[in-house]
Amino acid sequence: MKKTLYGIPNCDTVKKARTWLADNGQAFEFHDFKKQGLDRATVARWLEQIDWETLVNRKGTTWRKLTDERRAQVVDKASALDLMLENPSVIKRPVLEGGGRVSVGFSAAQYEDLFGDWPA
Repeated sequence: MKKTLYGIPNCDTVKKARTWLADNGQAFEFHDFKKQGLDRATVARWLEQIDWETLVNRKGTTWRKLTDERRAQVVDKASALDLMLENPSVIKRPVLEGGGRVSVGFSAAQYEDLFGDWPA
């Protein structure tokens, strides 16, 4: 099964996830969404499984740099999708996708649980 890890390479959490995957023999492709971009279909697919309020990182620098007016416009899945396409850095990282499943964020315990029942 193909797995894709989405994020940006200089993010500490992404670095930890990449290291964990490599150290645990999990084959994956890395997609740098700042350089390679994101398309609407990909983010929409994530939003089918992950709530938009989880996927939008409201604690990050990108969110805080948005104007109050722009932040106030993000009220539902559609407006969050538009924001994530405009500013991919506002997405909580990393996003791991494969086998029809999507996971956001990283901790060793999360990935251990995830790969215990991840489809082969």
